[in-house]
Amino acid sequence: MVGIIGGSGLYEIPGFEVVEKVKLNTPYGAPSDEYVVGKIGDRGAVFLARHSREHSIPPHKVNYRANIWGFRTLGVKRIIAVNAVGGIRDDFCPGDIVIPNQIIDFTKNRQHTFYDGPEVYHIDFSEPYCPEMRKAVLSIDNTVHDGGTYACTEGPRLETPAEIAFLKLAGGDMVGMTGMPEASLAKELTLCYLCIAVITNYAAGISTTRLTTTEVIETMKASTERVKLLISELIKNLPEERSCSCKDSLKDARA
Repeated sequence: MVGIIGGSGLYEIPGFEVVEKVKLNTPYGAPSDEYVVGKIGDRGAVFLARHSREHSIPPHKVNYRANIWGFRTLGVKRIIAVNAVGGIRDDFCPGDIVIPNQIIDFTKNRQHTFYDGPEVYHIDFSEPYCPEMRKAVLSIDNTVHDGGTYACTEGPRLETPAEIAFLKLAGGDMVGMTGMPEASLAKELTLCYLCIAVITNYAAGISTTRLTTTEVIETMKASTERVKLLISELIKNLPEERSCSCKDSLKDARA
C-alpha cells in the first residue's frame, strides 16, 4: 500500500480508482482530512490532502504526527510526498521537479517525534528519503533533478532575502514549509518516504521579481498533471517487497 500526500486534486491521478473515504482519529488527534483509499492497477493507494481539501491548515498547524500515524493504521508501507518549494540553487527554475536527497530542519514549534518517553529512540536520519524509491522515480523521468537539499522553515510567512542567503550558505538548494517533521516521523514508523519537490518560484532575493502567493499557486497547478503521471508510473513500477533499509530504521536505534 502506497500513501500520497499533497494538495487537492492529486488524487485524480491517472488510473486511480477511488474505493472509499476513511475518516480516522489517532492517539495524536485528527489528521488533516479524510483518507481517500483506492488503487492504481493492482496496487493499493491512499491519498491525503496535507492542508485539507479546503486548504485551510497552514504549514505550521498541520498535524504531521496524526497524518503519518493514520497512514500506518491503513497499512501504508511507502509514502510519496509532493511539496511546493522555492528554488535557491541557480539551476532550479519555476516548474522544475526535484527529487531531493537531503534536508535541513529550521522549524521551531512542531511535534517532531512519536517517542516523547518513556521509550526514547534516536533514529539514523542520514538518508531522509528512501533510496529505493528515489532510484525508481529517477528511472521513470530523466528530466527531473537528481538530488538537492530541502531547507524546511516554520512559515507561514515567506522568507526574507537575508534568510535565503543564509540558507544557501548552509547548503540549502530549495526552501519549503512542509518537509519536516513529516520525513522524520515516517522514518520513526519505518515507512519508506519520498519527496517530489516542485519548484514553484525563485526564493526571495534569487530573482528581482517580487514573490507572490499567486505565482506559487499558478506554477503548482501547471505542474500538477506532470506530477500525477509521475506518481502513477512510480506506483506501478515499485517492487512489491521493500529491499531498502527504511523498514529497519529502528532496529539499531539507541534507547
